[in-house]
Amino acid sequence: MSQRQVLQVFELYQNARTRFVQMVAEQATKPQNIETLQNAGIMSLLRPLLLDVVPTIQQTAALALGRLANYNDDLAAAWALGQVGRHTPEHARAVAITNTLPVLLALYMSPESSEDLQVKSKKAIKNIIQKCTYLPALEPFLYDAPPNILKYVAGQFSKVLPHDSKARRLFVTSGGLKKIQEIKAEPGSILQEYINNINSCYPEEIVRYYSPGYSDILL
Repeated sequence: MSQRQVLQVFELYQNARTRFVQMVAEQATKPQNIETLQNAGIMSLLRPLLLDVVPTIQQTAALALGRLANYNDDLAAAWALGQVGRHTPEHARAVAITNTLPVLLALYMSPESSEDLQVKSKKAIKNIIQKCTYLPALEPFLYDAPPNILKYVAGQFSKVLPHDSKARRLFVTSGGLKKIQEIKAEPGSILQEYINNINSCYPEEIVRYYSPGYSDILL
């Protein structure tokens, strides 16, 4: 078998997964199909696809799961991911680097997700974030997460950065410190407390440099 033929096997597998989740997501929009899909074990088939290496497959699986969840109390996918991620920092990292957190966030924020699914997704996000010490996996949440999730992200940075000099350097070069200065937190809030803790890890002049409007002052 040639190299091209070997690669075609993987292409066929990816195409099959893509078509599968697309068709399920489409069929899940029709209430008359829900019972048939559930009886066929669709929930257990979708769960591993939430961790697929292909982002579009993850997202479509999440969309399908969100639609199905409106008719089903079996929300074990979100619950299970949170249970895995909450055990140790290693477990949390293993879950986080698979791009699971953005998928869970999409489930939490999707208007098509039931209230129960949103609650379980939020809890899973919280469980994973509060154990994850691999900060690069959390940094995108500084840009995308709503305030009630953002506080957990900032809280984790405030716990890890004081004890990790490499992480502090990366947080500056990646733009994370600049983004933190742009967050508008309520004075006295827990989010503001976390931001203050993060800023205390750096010299005052560095924090000022990355604060909004600092360049205008220099001019």
